Amino acid sequence: MRTIDLSPLYRSFIGSDHLASMIDAASRQEKQQTYPPYNIELLDEDKYRITMAVAGFAKEDVVIEVQENTLKVLGTKESGSDTKNQKSKNESERKFLHKGISERNFERKFQLGDNVKVLTADLQNGLLHIDLERVVPEAQKAKRIEIGSKLYENE
Repeated sequence: MRTIDLSPLYRSFIGSDHLASMIDAASRQEKQQTYPPYNIELLDEDKYRITMAVAGFAKEDVVIEVQENTLKVLGTKESGSDTKNQKSKNESERKFLHKGISERNFERKFQLGDNVKVLTADLQNGLLHIDLERVVPEAQKAKRIEIGSKLYENE
């Protein structure tokens, strides 16, 4: 992926520095984050699904938070400690010939559009599914105006 120079946006568009900052942050973040892999699906006109491959993580290991327009998914695996049960102790002592399933901690952020709400989250077969929906308020929906009709009663 090429690096995009956004300095002309900062110089040319007064008041758009927030937009340029978001684009700049997104391009930097995308380069760094490759784990865990994810898909974003369009299920319906206003319904979406994010599917993340989180093999090795249980429901208790994953935290999903929404703050303002940011969806944050955190995955935390505890490393072996003395306070864990015997099964966890044995798992930390395993010797791998090849370890292709990465069970490292992660934090993945998604910028949500205006009026996008998280509906549900489910973890099945190593895949985390997060369903989203864009709910457009009635005041922002398009309205058809019939020709010859009065918009206001006072007219």
